[in-house]
Amino acid sequence: MASNSASNEVRATAKYVRMAPRKVRMVVDQIRSLPVERALEVLRFSPRSATEPVAKVVQSAVANAENNNGLRARNLVIKSAYVDEGPTLKRIRPRAKGSASRIHKRTSHITVVVAPGKGA
Repeated sequence: MASNSASNEVRATAKYVRMAPRKVRMVVDQIRSLPVERALEVLRFSPRSATEPVAKVVQSAVANAENNNGLRARNLVIKSAYVDEGPTLKRIRPRAKGSASRIHKRTSHITVVVAPGKGA
């Protein structure tokens, strides 16, 4: 493939994930700049529910790197990972005396970028 490192970056994105971005960022912060195998291990044993969609995005980025760019999974490192806020679903909850209050159901866009590490 191409020799410059910018073209060896591979990304994967999950959009409209029904979790608050703040909660997903707590998980993403744990795996940033780790080797892919180590990151998946950290996600597998983390008790947070946001680990499932984040692990899916990491595995998708690895699959993209293997199938589209011919890179090896064991050489990949998570170069960057970030969570952006998606659209908020606004719902109404009935309250006392006929009033109502707003419920904000937040969504997230999760992006993971992998690249060959030092050993590649």
